[in-house]
Amino acid sequence: LTASGVPYDPNDLSAAHKTLSFGTKLRVERDDGREVFVTINDRGPFIEGRVIDLSRAAATEIGMIEDGVAEVCLYSAD
Repeated sequence: LTASGVPYDPNDLSAAHKTLSFGTKLRVERDDGREVFVTINDRGPFIEGRVIDLSRAAATEIGMIEDGVAEVCLYSAD
């Protein structure tokens, strides 16, 4: 289960953030313009210097699977 109580589904466009409210919708954009819309449903990341953890589907959509870590910008999608 995620911290919000819903089961984690790697195929959902979801993400973990330390402080944003569950249900917050974000647009996550890489510097090359690729973007994905996600919903916060978990807490994390717990590695210093990281701001957001994306589900596998979200990471795949913006080409992060190969890189594993990338700089992104976060924007409210509401």
